[in-house]
Amino acid sequence: MTNPSSDPAIAPPPALPPRPVRRGRGYLNPRLVRGFAFWVITACIVLSVSVSIMAIWNPDQSEALWKTLATSLVIASGCGIFAALNATLGAPSDGA
Repeated sequence: MTNPSSDPAIAPPPALPPRPVRRGRGYLNPRLVRGFAFWVITACIVLSVSVSIMAIWNPDQSEALWKTLATSLVIASGCGIFAALNATLGAPSDGA
């Protein structure tokens, strides 16, 4: 019985060239921006839901409800727009 690695009829598969590392577009690291945007938007949603529930149980504070909802919507929208602009308008990392 022969050792398959020493048999000249069985050649090892050719080595593949290394894949170039593709980096996302964006001035800032898109992965970090998406993570940051996800957590900010999640916090805004949790805050809005919490304040809405409090307003249901205490209807005298409806003004605070609308201010909190509007503020959370503005923060979440701004964070989402920033993440989209960073990915869209950022310079490509491959120099093209």
